[in-house]
Amino acid sequence: MTGIELLVVLGFIYLGSRIGGIGIGFAGGAGVLVLSLIFGVPTSESLIPIDVILIIMSVITAIAAMQVAGGMDWLVELAENFLRKHPKRITFYAPIVTYLMTVLAGTGHTAFSTLPVIAEVAKGQGIRPSRPLSIAVIASQIAITASPISAAVVFFSGILEPVGVSYITLLAICIPTTFIACMVGAFVANFMGCELKDDPVYQDRLAKGLVNIEQTGKRDIKPTARKATYIFITAIVLVVCYAAAISHSIGLITDPTLGRNEAIIAVMLTSAAVTVWITKIDAAEIPSAPTFRSGMTACICVLGVAWLGATFVNAHVDGIKEIAGSLLSGHPWMLALILFFASMLLYSQGATTTALMPAALAIGVAPLTMVASFAAVSALFVLPTYPTLLAAVEMDDTGSTRIGNWVFNHPFFIPGVVTITTSVALGFLFGSFIL
Repeated sequence: MTGIELLVVLGFIYLGSRIGGIGIGFAGGAGVLVLSLIFGVPTSESLIPIDVILIIMSVITAIAAMQVAGGMDWLVELAENFLRKHPKRITFYAPIVTYLMTVLAGTGHTAFSTLPVIAEVAKGQGIRPSRPLSIAVIASQIAITASPISAAVVFFSGILEPVGVSYITLLAICIPTTFIACMVGAFVANFMGCELKDDPVYQDRLAKGLVNIEQTGKRDIKPTARKATYIFITAIVLVVCYAAAISHSIGLITDPTLGRNEAIIAVMLTSAAVTVWITKIDAAEIPSAPTFRSGMTACICVLGVAWLGATFVNAHVDGIKEIAGSLLSGHPWMLALILFFASMLLYSQGATTTALMPAALAIGVAPLTMVASFAAVSALFVLPTYPTLLAAVEMDDTGSTRIGNWVFNHPFFIPGVVTITTSVALGFLFGSFIL
């Protein structure tokens, strides 16, 4: 019966991946219905990651308020200016930009705004755009596991604290390992594909007049943009400082009246309120912001998939512990492989983390292995269907960033695998000294 129930779980995850987007959450809810009503698997409200969903909602609300006030446009303009000043190093600087923006915002969708600039700058220098575009998209994905306010990091740190790994310790390992891994991935991407001038697809498109060589115009930045951005950055700093102050390793506040998760929610909602008050933006516009819509989609995805996974694991934790525990004890790197393939289907670092990491903890996987393998939840680039990946393909009018006839032969695959593999390896190395 356990095998059949597992097939049900995998079947609904596959169904959700076929629907795409918010459909992953829908399919997860349907899977819970089948498991509970047809197979009699017990479920409860306690298996729903309510804290994660509330954190996503509050953080996205603060980001959306900043976006309405023009803060996101200002950040993109700063990124554009930086990239245009260093065009010859675009393959290395593009992932730095998308990495930092994702760490700051807690969502990889910030890359959408910079991808056209990356393609344009690379093209202007005669650099194959697929090189910087591929690693920029990958950096925006793996940076989720290093963002202080991402749902994946917040949830993961929450289940690690009881086993002695604090929020600050997790960030201290994930930030340097993922960033260094992105630079290794950029080095590999810099040698991918032939030179642009030698690409027959580019030459054909150029001859047909399909390649635009004009630069985009200057952005219209609202006067409230800087204020909104400073408010949001201050909120992030406050969250990190408060989390450090109440952590057991630092212990400045020994008996906090406000927990870390509650602090994140409260500070982010306050950030949105202060942004509205100071910048005088219309609060009614916030739910219409692109970041707000994408964030609410993420909430539904995490709700459905995490609930489905937790329901199955909770019902069979002893059997899973017996089988998987012996396997992972001898081959701890297998956890990274499991997370890698799971994230290919779930299309969400947060959903993959909430669905699988509690199970890994329940079967006794060592904290070092879990932290080192964390970056593997970012394999959203493997199947060429993720929104930022597709956007990079569409925005490169030279044709260099193209998807081949086979599923995996696209320019994101090799740099992505190299980046995640490097991050996991560095995670084991750094973690062995820090944990």
